[in-house]
Amino acid sequence: MTERYKYKPILLVEDNPLDVDLTLRAFKKRNLVNPIQVARDGAAALEYIEKWDAGEEVPLIILLDLNLPKVNGLEVLETIKKHPIYKAIPIVVLTSSSDNKDIKTAYTLGANSYIVKPVNFDKFVDVATQIELYWNVLNEPSI
Repeated sequence: MTERYKYKPILLVEDNPLDVDLTLRAFKKRNLVNPIQVARDGAAALEYIEKWDAGEEVPLIILLDLNLPKVNGLEVLETIKKHPIYKAIPIVVLTSSSDNKDIKTAYTLGANSYIVKPVNFDKFVDVATQIELYWNVLNEPSI
């Protein structure tokens, strides 16, 4: 990974405390060095736009659940991908929905990847490993 991206945060947008814990444990097991920021609903995720405008570091990647309170994940995705500056942030939809309509809509709105959450911790660690390898090692971010 390019050194300048090594410690950029990852924004996890997830309302389910068990899934937040599972994600954090999976990344910890992988010894991920990037700090993880957590937004527990769609409105909290969108508040990050103001934080970034105010100088808070823009995340390396956003991991976005679709089934969120206040503002759903597809609306969050659409809002960020329409933003003139932040549309370049990679957004990986990480959700329990395998509905073809959700998948198609997410990609139409600009999702960079769509992953259905595994329920088994070991499989989730595998997903975390793939996310880490691709987005932190192979991919060169634009922001």
